Amino acid sequence: MKPLAVLGTSSDAGKTTVAMALCRILADRGLKVAPFKAQNVSNNSAVTHEGREISRAQCLQAEAARVEPSYLFNPVLLKSHGNGSVQVVVNGLVYQNQSVADYYDGIAHLKTQVEQAFLQLQRQYDVVVAEGAGSPVELNLLHKDLSNTFVANTFSTQNILVADIERGGVFASIYGTLALLDPHIRSNLMGVVINKFRGDRRFFMDGEKIITERFGIPVLGVLPFKPLNIDMEDSQSLRNYRQRLQAMKVRIAVISYPGLSNYNDVDVLMADQELYVEWVDAYRPLESFDMVLLPGSKTVIRDLRWLKAQGLFTEIRQFKKALFGICGGYQMLCKTLHDPDALEHDTPSMETGLGLIDDEVVYQSPKLLTRGHYPLFGYPAIKGYEIHCGRMARYPLYYQDSPASGLRTVAGTHVHGIFDDDRFRGDYFRALHADYQGYAYGAYREQEIQGFADGVAENLDMDVILAALAD
Repeated sequence: MKPLAVLGTSSDAGKTTVAMALCRILADRGLKVAPFKAQNVSNNSAVTHEGREISRAQCLQAEAARVEPSYLFNPVLLKSHGNGSVQVVVNGLVYQNQSVADYYDGIAHLKTQVEQAFLQLQRQYDVVVAEGAGSPVELNLLHKDLSNTFVANTFSTQNILVADIERGGVFASIYGTLALLDPHIRSNLMGVVINKFRGDRRFFMDGEKIITERFGIPVLGVLPFKPLNIDMEDSQSLRNYRQRLQAMKVRIAVISYPGLSNYNDVDVLMADQELYVEWVDAYRPLESFDMVLLPGSKTVIRDLRWLKAQGLFTEIRQFKKALFGICGGYQMLCKTLHDPDALEHDTPSMETGLGLIDDEVVYQSPKLLTRGHYPLFGYPAIKGYEIHCGRMARYPLYYQDSPASGLRTVAGTHVHGIFDDDRFRGDYFRALHADYQGYAYGAYREQEIQGFADGVAENLDMDVILAALAD
């Protein structure tokens, strides 16, 4: 089958979720599907079975396609390093830290890596679903583009254009994109998908007619607005999420530092109707909460200094209830943190941590990338993954204190996905509130993916798409 590219009229048009839905729809039809994004920009990453890291978005799409995530799905990943620099991850391994200008100077090398990954996927899968990035008509950057024009032109993808009606100006965004679109991409454009529509679709019938007749492009579907409450791609999505609380039992403060990363660890908590989650991104008293969670951080020392400048450092040290750290947040709980080779910061750095764990953190290369089942907190096999440069000598995997009251006041781990484990999560929160019930997170994830995909399938002309993809 021909490859499919999901392009958008703008950032946040819904390319990621539409591509995810198409992966599930095509997989449900018996096809072996590979998600793909040539270059992603995200501090949210996960570890593949090869011991490489890729964007969480492509992991979600792989889950939808019912295939194992692979570094081939996201050959170039950029992670913000601060001060205009990025950590460049190529084929799932750290390549180097670069300024944006240096990154663009090396784009020819990266195009080769993208091309090799895509060709390998075409040999191994029935169809490749490639997600674009931003807009395909950023004219000043077309020669530096990896995810849109390079992939679409190199592999003659069949293309879908996703337009976000919620932000307004949907007609102008479609018309302008079509007018500026590369002729080859335009010739392979199947049609437009109107995304995030609210209200009665009958009121958009004239809009469909305008796009079809005046713009000369079919409307493949109008997708109702439906939030996907897992693996939200940016921190703004997390803050916009409205929790469905019933019989709230535990209040959780999640510290949201500037270098926040891998915050998908919080998804499982936000979806829990018994837990209230609040993001704390400036000073406030914390005594009203039952638990403070320190999530991952891409720049741990810099974020520690931010905690001190905000006054939250002292607030956290004085917090007398449950305190839990994950990865970078776990490292903050230690006495000292050293980055002698500037692996995560602009210059060699050292900082005093919260001092609640008697250990020190030293940042070393290579980055530790593992996934599997870990013995944690007395449980023999909790599924998760590690992705960090910081090494701890005394407590490399996890820490838990033993206060006289029996309450876990200080605990943490380098393993992401710890709260996805139903048994651990249930026991942990029952220690905070005896009436906590818990829920099956794996079933919830599958319900979210399948429900979202089914909604897209009901409102999308899959016959046209399948006909265009047929060899």
